[in-house]
Amino acid sequence: MEIKINEDTHNPLLNRRKIDFTIKFDGATPSRNEIKNKLAAMMDISSELIVVQDIDNQYGKKEARGYAKIYDDANTLKSVECDYIIERNKPPEETESEA
Repeated sequence: MEIKINEDTHNPLLNRRKIDFTIKFDGATPSRNEIKNKLAAMMDISSELIVVQDIDNQYGKKEARGYAKIYDDANTLKSVECDYIIERNKPPEETESEA
């Protein structure tokens, strides 16, 4: 999986950055968790501060576009993001153990 960052915008009011990216991959579309871990490694930050908001597959291609939000701290993430978005971005082992 290869991620190319198309745009990186800082939003000082919400203490976050918006990252527009393109993913090239082989096989199935990568999961949100795989994308978060790859972005965290690229940006050298914790994956807990990243929220993958949207992933759109390109029809007939092994390519997807999406955007993620990177927060400065966990408290801001919890106060700004909706609960269902936070739940959607939890790692798989956390969602299985809570259910």
